[in-house]
Amino acid sequence: MEKFADEAVIEVSSGSGGNGCAAFRREKYVPRGGPAGGDGGRGGDVVFTVRRNLRTLSHLRYKQSFKAENGHDGEGSGRYGRNGKNVLIPLPPGSLIRDAGSGELIRDFGKNPEDWIFLKGGNGGWGNIHFKSSVNQAPRKALPGKNGESRRLKAELEIMADIGFVGFPNAGKSSLLEKLTNARPKIAPYPFTTKIPNLGVLTLGRSRGDDEGRDIILADIPGLIEGAGNGAGLGHRFLKHVSRTAALAFLVDLSGDDYLKAFDILLKELESFSPELVEKKRLVLGTKRDLVETEGRLEELAAALPGEQVCGISVFSGEGLAELAGLFGELCR
Repeated sequence: MEKFADEAVIEVSSGSGGNGCAAFRREKYVPRGGPAGGDGGRGGDVVFTVRRNLRTLSHLRYKQSFKAENGHDGEGSGRYGRNGKNVLIPLPPGSLIRDAGSGELIRDFGKNPEDWIFLKGGNGGWGNIHFKSSVNQAPRKALPGKNGESRRLKAELEIMADIGFVGFPNAGKSSLLEKLTNARPKIAPYPFTTKIPNLGVLTLGRSRGDDEGRDIILADIPGLIEGAGNGAGLGHRFLKHVSRTAALAFLVDLSGDDYLKAFDILLKELESFSPELVEKKRLVLGTKRDLVETEGRLEELAAALPGEQVCGISVFSGEGLAELAGLFGELCR
């Protein structure tokens, strides 16, 4: 089972403040020492931080409760309690934080990737040194620390990539990703081999010993079925991963019986999920051109889609792959 998770429910709590101290000076030559109770320390905060080396929310599945440290109590001789330590919750780029009950969006780390304090710790209570006055020289009053806060949250991941691969199962998305990048997705000659999104980096214009170049992140999402835009299968879980991409590559299996209808069906599913997806820059790829039964079908597909940019490729023979890399670069300009 792949250790990939794009959703997790967690409980987060900030620390409570430490209690103030009621104490008095007790020194040999100061028989009537005044108040000397220190303040309690402040409770730790709940802080979310984006880590670019993370690609999944699986770590939040194993640890679902995060609590910051409570502030320490104040002490005599005017000693203040130590502040509680913050709890840091790491997230991969593209994460969303929602209220677990209402689903309300609280923070989008795709748009705001900087560290963020979500819950502040409670303030520490005052010690009795704060309550001395002309009419009360020996106050015994000290305040308790403020309680921390707790919230139940739902973390979601929307993968951030430059180009997302969209297609029906077994259209050749994973094979193309492996051919163009250093990714090693699971590949097999049957549908639904890909069960989790896969990322790969396509490097353009960089030769050996030359640092000049450009990296394009490609995302292969699991194959869609008709009705995915309305939630059929795991459509919503998969389609959200192409919502942040700059462009889309629609892969059409030229050996399939529905190769002339596939693009229109896929486009309709994306529009059902989010009309914004169909406004992205896109490219239509006719795959498996090396097969005998696909002869002439690329031309038919291009004729059926006069308003689209259509090109043919074969991962097996390498046909069209060099040109495709250049087209991907143009799409991301």
